[in-house]
Amino acid sequence: EVQLAESGGGSVQAGESLRLSCTVSGLTSDVYTVGWFRQAPGKEREGVSCLNDEVTYYSDDVKDRFAVSRSSAYHLNISSLKPDDTAMYYCAVAVGIGGNEAGRLLCSNYRFFTPVYWGQGVPVTVSS
Repeated sequence: EVQLAESGGGSVQAGESLRLSCTVSGLTSDVYTVGWFRQAPGKEREGVSCLNDEVTYYSDDVKDRFAVSRSSAYHLNISSLKPDDTAMYYCAVAVGIGGNEAGRLLCSNYRFFTPVYWGQGVPVTVSS
């Protein structure tokens, strides 16, 4: 069973930085794309960064302040946080999709893909 677990959320002041982490376990396929998503209160879930072995994609809204890295986990490094970044942040993995278009496609249209496994999410609250 594929499982994901996020950590690192919290409450910060505007301008500060935060690092979120996501551990993924139970994958049996070598082909997959991992994504970071966020959902602000009253808004739709949006992809902020999606990556695999061939590509790392960032949405236009965050590409200057968000950066992903990978060790034994996937990390989302967020700098210069703004109140508009307040949201639940989720990591997800779409199994069976890869390639250099998969990052953009997963972040833009995650509902089109199956299976997609999700973590439970972590809250990020940015106060001004």
